[in-house]
Amino acid sequence: MVDHRGPHEGVKHLSRLNLLYLLKNDNLVLREIPLYSKRMIPIPKYHQSLLSWYGLYQRQLPWRSLPGQVPDPYHVWVSEIMLQQTTVQTVKEYYLNFLKKWPKIENLANAPLDDVFHMWQGLGYYRRARNLHKCAQMIHQEYKDTFPSEEKALLSLPGIGPYTAAAILSIAFNKPATVVDGNIERVMARLFQIETPLPKAKKEIQEKAASLTFQDSPGDYAQALMDLGSSICTPKSPACSMCPIHNFCQAFKKNPEDFPRRAPKKIKPTRYGTFFWIENDKGDVLIEKRPDKGLLAGMMGFPTSSWKEIQEQNSRPEVRLIDEESLEKGVRHTFTHFHLIGEVIIAKSRDTDGLWVSPKNLNNYALPTLMKKIRNAVQEVRQ
Repeated sequence: MVDHRGPHEGVKHLSRLNLLYLLKNDNLVLREIPLYSKRMIPIPKYHQSLLSWYGLYQRQLPWRSLPGQVPDPYHVWVSEIMLQQTTVQTVKEYYLNFLKKWPKIENLANAPLDDVFHMWQGLGYYRRARNLHKCAQMIHQEYKDTFPSEEKALLSLPGIGPYTAAAILSIAFNKPATVVDGNIERVMARLFQIETPLPKAKKEIQEKAASLTFQDSPGDYAQALMDLGSSICTPKSPACSMCPIHNFCQAFKKNPEDFPRRAPKKIKPTRYGTFFWIENDKGDVLIEKRPDKGLLAGMMGFPTSSWKEIQEQNSRPEVRLIDEESLEKGVRHTFTHFHLIGEVIIAKSRDTDGLWVSPKNLNNYALPTLMKKIRNAVQEVRQ
């Protein structure tokens, strides 16, 4: 029977001391935990401590198989792609809706890409959705709906890099692989007190993580580290006294929050652009499909100029515009590598070419967050 209590119940520690209070038969028992030197991580004890903790406090997540169940590679893959750059709490609902609509990989492979984009709205980083769809098609066509279980084959698929391949191998197929996500990266940097700042430290962290990879139960081990980083070894105010492996941790005696070290962040540049809300005589608004390459590739959106780091006279849409009006308040949006400041122009046109949609039906199209901001800005001034 799994104990679903949180990590703070039933176990009490003295912060920064190698002492542990255990609640045993309703009595507090004091036990001393040895602190190991930098070159002495007894791997069997490390694995035992971590996996024992995981057995009690593992997170209950919709994509995780229950004890005794064989993990579904499709479920593992979809969840790992969604979790890139997105929080667990946000992903839960998206994942359940996604699997309800496309329960099998062949269902996803046969779905229109626009439908996948529509389901992805709000998760951002839409290239993930495009690659997810393309990958499903390749597995459907080339692997007869059976997920490959070898690293080389996985790495040949769209959108699957070393981390995702390792996660699929370890969690779905129980094969030893070194899984290093953001949580595990932080745990390893603290465990080994790695002084090299990120991102330069990534190779060293990967090597250290590989030295500890558990051969017997790699899936549980990888997920245990993920959960540890999520609930205990957090970026701020880590609960070190609750950590099952703190006696192996070199940063424990110091300030764990100082690790991983990070190089100074580069300042994001700002780009400028113009977006056009163009209406016809019926009040319908013009939308268009963006190019298949570049930011928001293949998504639907409003006509826009190019986005440049200098403010200048921007390019115009192909339709002829009349009665142009610039909104006093534009839109701001942040991408991974730059900030965007957009002017919004409301105009009319008598041209008929293009896709004209009633504003109340815009939700039927896969509009990325940036385009929703433009729609909201126009609707706000018209209220």
